[in-house]
This record gives sequence, C-alpha cells and structure tokens, in this order.
Amino acid sequence: MKKLAMLTVKGAIGLVPKAVRKKLKTNHKLTEFYSRSLQRSGLFYGFPSKKKSAAIYSTFLKYQEKKIKDEGISPSNIKNIRAIVIGESRLLRTVESLRSAGVDPSVIYVVSSEQTDDSITRFSNLKAALNKLHKIGPEFEYTFFINSGDTLVPETLELMLQRTKSKTTADASLVYCDTDFINAKKQRVSPHFLPDWNPDLQLSTAYVSTGVMVLNSLLHSIDIFASTVAGMVTEMWLKTPNSVIEHVPFTLVHRDSDRDDFCTELSDIRALLTKQTESITAYNEGQGINHVQWPCNSEPLVSLIIPTKNGKELVEACIESILAKTTYQNFEILLIDNGSDEPASLAYFEALDKHPKVRVLHYPGVFNYSAINNFGVQHVSEHSRIVGLINNDIEVIRPDWLSHMVGHALREDVGCVGAKLLYSDGRVQHAGVVLGYGGGAGHAHKYFPSYHPGYMKRLLATQNYSAVTAACLLVKKSLFEAVGGLNEKDLAVAFNDVDFCLRVKETGVRNVYCGEAELYHHESVSRGLDHAPEKAARFNRELTYLKNTWGQYIEHDPAYNPNLTLKRENFSVKTKEEFSDNQK
Repeated sequence: MKKLAMLTVKGAIGLVPKAVRKKLKTNHKLTEFYSRSLQRSGLFYGFPSKKKSAAIYSTFLKYQEKKIKDEGISPSNIKNIRAIVIGESRLLRTVESLRSAGVDPSVIYVVSSEQTDDSITRFSNLKAALNKLHKIGPEFEYTFFINSGDTLVPETLELMLQRTKSKTTADASLVYCDTDFINAKKQRVSPHFLPDWNPDLQLSTAYVSTGVMVLNSLLHSIDIFASTVAGMVTEMWLKTPNSVIEHVPFTLVHRDSDRDDFCTELSDIRALLTKQTESITAYNEGQGINHVQWPCNSEPLVSLIIPTKNGKELVEACIESILAKTTYQNFEILLIDNGSDEPASLAYFEALDKHPKVRVLHYPGVFNYSAINNFGVQHVSEHSRIVGLINNDIEVIRPDWLSHMVGHALREDVGCVGAKLLYSDGRVQHAGVVLGYGGGAGHAHKYFPSYHPGYMKRLLATQNYSAVTAACLLVKKSLFEAVGGLNEKDLAVAFNDVDFCLRVKETGVRNVYCGEAELYHHESVSRGLDHAPEKAARFNRELTYLKNTWGQYIEHDPAYNPNLTLKRENFSVKTKEEFSDNQK
C-alpha cells in the first residue's frame, strides 16, 4: 500500500474501540497482513521522508554552527599540520579548501599515479609519501589525510586538534569526524553520523575513509602498506590496537558525491586482513560490504542454554532447527525446564533428554531469567569453552550462524557476540542494542525489513555495539564466570543482558553484532505491554538500576552518535526539540 493510504488506515484503526482492536489482534492472518502492509509503506520504522530529513538536517547545521561558535573556534594558520590528498579527481577544490582551513600550501602533498603540471609535490603511492615526508618534515606534529574532491569546513583542523588533547586519557593518536555531501544546489545533505571508534564496522564498511588527522610519531613508527585513507586507518589499528582514536561528532568534511571507488577501500582492508590475520574475507558486491570469517578450526565445544516453561511447539521448532540446520557440529544443548506442567511438553522433554546432544535439567521455583542461565552455565560440560544463551523461540535461518559467531567469540579482544534476529514476518527484532533509547536501552533498526541496508549499511554489517541481546548470545565461559554471570539479584527479567554485556565490555574487550548470523526470534509482534502492577513495578526497578549503574553509556553510547535520535530506533537525526531538551 502507498504511505498515504496506510496513514489513513492507521488513523481509522485508532478510532476503533480498544476492546475490538484487541480482538482483531488475535486473528493471525489479519495481523500478518497489516504488518506486511506497514512494512511495505515504511511506516513501521518511522523514518522521515527525504524532504523532512533535509529540513531536520538543516536545523541541525544551525545547532552545529552555534556549538562551534560557542567553543570559540576559528580558522587560523595551522603551523604543525601538513596535509596529504589521495587521488586526482577535483584536486584543486580540495587544495583550496585546505588552504582556507589554514594549511600552508607548501605542505600540501598529493598521492596520485597521474602527473599534471602544477606546483604541488606528488608521490606515486602512500608508502612512498610517508617515507619521504618522515625525513623532510620532522617539525610537523600531525598529518591530515583527505580524499581528492572532498572539502572541509574552515574550523575542521582546529576542532580536531582540540580533540587530540584529553584530561582523562592519553592524547589521541588519530582523530576523525562526521561527514556529509553538497548537492548540485550547494545544499548540505545526507549526513553520515558516525559512531566512536568501531573496529569491526571499519573492517566491514570502511566507515572512516576521509578527513583523518594522525599523530606523526605513531604514523612513522609503523610501516604502512595501505593505499587508501580507510586502509591506513585500519592498518594503524591492526598494528597498534591500543592507540587512542577520537571522534568529533560534527559534520566537518564534505565528501565528493561523484566519487565512485569505495570498493577500492574495502579491497584495501581485505588485503590487510589477509596479510595480518588468519581471517577469511569476502566482498559482497550487492551489499557493498566486507564479510570477515574469523577462524574456528579447532571447533571447541559450545554449550547452548535454552530456558523454558512448557512451550513444546516453540522448543521443538528451536531445537530441531539447531540440530538439523547448523553446520558447526561440536555443540551441546542444555534445556532448562523451569517448572513445566503441560503433559505434552513434559513428554517431549523426556524424549529429548535421550538425544546425545541434549540434556534436560530442572530448575524449580519462580521465573528468574538471570538465575536460570547462571544455573545452566554451572552445569555445562567440563570441556566447554563457549556458552550460548538462546531463547526457546529462536529458529535457525542461516546454517553457518554458529560458525560465524564462534569465530568472533574466540577472538581474544572480543567478549559477547550477538546475532541478527527477525520476527516471524521477516522484520528486524534485534541487530544490536543501543543505550539511551527510551531512557534505557533498545534495539537498533527495530522493525526494519530484513533486506534493508539500514543506516550507513549498519543493519547488514558486522560491527561493535555496547550490548547485544541474550536471546542469542555467545561468550567465552571463562569470561562469563569472570564477571559473575548475569545479575540475578537486581535484574531478574529485564536488562540483565545489557548489564552483562557492559560488565564484559568493561574488562577491555569489544562486543560484536554478527550480521552474518541470521535467525528467527518468534517473539509475539502483536501482544501489548503487560500492565500488571507488580510486573510494572519490577520493570521500573530494573530500569532504575540500569540508569544508576550505566548512566555514562545511556548518556553517550559510543556505538551510536549523539546527533541521532533516541525517540525512535531508526537512526534518524535528532529534531530541534531533542537538541533543545539536551540544553535544558
């Protein structure tokens, strides 16, 4: 249906008495038809129209200009920065932009295989440029890298220099910023509001690919083989993973809208991964992203813990899909029965307990999701290296789901690994958790169609999030035990997975959303909120605990961007009202 038609339908449904709407929701076919119609119209995920998005961004730019003015930033002659422009396309406008930002024309260099007659010093490749400049320019503290055709706002370098200094951590070795485009009407459009440093997103999408300031002492301490800005950033992280990388959340660089060599940057990253890691990489031309398969050659034992109470049909679909479809075979399933009393379920569980890959354990008492999973981990096999928390309404879509997730979980610098989960009708239920949504936490790209690329391809790409859902989560058993498991005292039902992921993250590892692991999560899409007073009170207590414990992540989730909305889970730009609320 057209969007206008669906808006009319939604308005009409709003006039229907609540009791009638509740009755209609019990009709599965009608609910599915309505869901799919909303999905096709785009109303499910509420992303503003192109015209409205442009208006919202225009308002943001006024906010950004005021913020820059308030900080007292103005362009000046940048004496300790030199610039390297990569490429030949529309070179002169990039050079002029650098001059306007305060860079001395005599220290602007170009990396290009083409040779044209101008006064700019040229190098045939990035490696040659860096080797030569290391010898002739020791007085410069930083090098600014930008792609030819791109331009920058006059205050860019001053703002980046400001971000290199920190009162709480070591000075930054690398700084990057948000970007946008300038259209034919000279309007600034299509902002790319980036997360803070996100290594796995860089490997997948090369999201940091222009407008980068690098500390020369770090730049010259390693041998750079990359040929692009994105490759250089990736290589520096691979070789010096503990370097401090900072992000300026302003759109300071305007990317060349005619530039069409993005696949070169992704190819550069694949070459680096092949050279420096044991990963297997592939380029998805249709999606325009890298798929990185991390090795799990030894196939360590994985213990999948599935809590349930009754739910025979759900459990059967879940376990049978895991057993029949999963290509990774070294796993065991621990079904934790939390007081089932339905004869059909009890009979099925008894039969299931005889399967060589399945054990049925009994956990009596009131439902406490955290306690049940902690109990399950205590009973995994002695040789188990990885534990998986799996809901009883999960169903496998991609047979290689576990191979991809195990590969990530085995990485020394990775903690929790989550999957892409879809509702039964094909819409996204989970693709990473963002702190701050609704004042607590929510799911990135919730309700988007499964085929949608998401914001900056973030729905497709494997990347780092602060948290992932425990509906399908893998983690090393040793790490689970090191942080004390799930919090069964304060978070019996809600937010226990978010709290767990953040405690794991605080040990110094990264959590990963694995876009290649795709499963169904048959969570009801038609049920309403449970307003039982005691359950509402419990939820509010657990939300309060999350806010009090992890307020710094709710205030600023490094996997998100402070200029994106927290009102919806769709990565749209904050409205004027949201920025105004922040300033109160």
